[in-house]
Amino acid sequence: MVRTAFAAVTSAALLLSVVPSASAEHWALTGDVATHDPSITKEGNAWYIFSTGQGIQVQRSDDGRNFYRLPQIFLSPPSWWKSYVPKQKTNDVWAPDAQKYNGRVWVYYSISTFGSRTSAIGLTSATSIGAGSWRDDGLVLRTTDSNDYNAIDPNLVIDASGDPWLSFGSWNSGLKITRLDKSTMKPTGQIYSIAKRTAGGLEAPHVTYRDGYYYLFASIDNCCKGVDSNYKIIYGRSKSITGPYVDKSGKILMDGGGTVLDAGNDRWKGPGGQSIYNNSVIARHAYDATDNGNPKLLISDLKWDSAGWPTY
Repeated sequence: MVRTAFAAVTSAALLLSVVPSASAEHWALTGDVATHDPSITKEGNAWYIFSTGQGIQVQRSDDGRNFYRLPQIFLSPPSWWKSYVPKQKTNDVWAPDAQKYNGRVWVYYSISTFGSRTSAIGLTSATSIGAGSWRDDGLVLRTTDSNDYNAIDPNLVIDASGDPWLSFGSWNSGLKITRLDKSTMKPTGQIYSIAKRTAGGLEAPHVTYRDGYYYLFASIDNCCKGVDSNYKIIYGRSKSITGPYVDKSGKILMDGGGTVLDAGNDRWKGPGGQSIYNNSVIARHAYDATDNGNPKLLISDLKWDSAGWPTY
């Protein structure tokens, strides 16, 4: 995930080309596509991207192709942020996750500083994206450097019974998941470990349920280095939301497993920070080698093979 605010890059008519594939359908995007850690969702006919940046950045497209920027959610930082992350860069918010549940739009987000486990996951919500009037729902969970995991990169997960969970985590002891209370949308009960690597980065979990399996998507290795980024998107699946998750080869993700979905190409370096919508669309950022390594939005149809594994 991005660890510092990035400069917005706007192009009036930028055509994005992504990993070549005869069967893939990658969306040709135009407009303002400067994005890091995108969360994709839809309301009515409009598509929305929530992403890392000042006050949580928001972009909208009325046709799924041309994007333009809307006002950020937090015009100034809530006072409680500094209580948990004193050294946070002012109003710098990371990796939001926006999803609808029980009649509201919930946006989980994280605040931290690069390389630190002094972090917090917060929550804001509204009756709809279009209505705005975002409510500050406060702290969800926090970590300090005494914890062996990191409270960043949140993702709201709805299980097969319709109950909410939160996955999160970055590097250290890996990715976690915990049950949420339906009323408060905050943790209740224990924290489970669902993925770990002993070498290289692991972060940005996104869990989705499909046909009897929970699929865990994550980003591995290193982001935030422009064209030198070697981020990759991996996945595994489990019959239980708490794991164990295994990849296509049968290796457990708690033992460093994970099948690579996207490792980028000559133009698009370090794809990651992925988000899945309706099990049919995947958004992620990648660093554009033709534009000084600036991070930009990529969207593709997400497909599934005959064995139930995700593919482009």
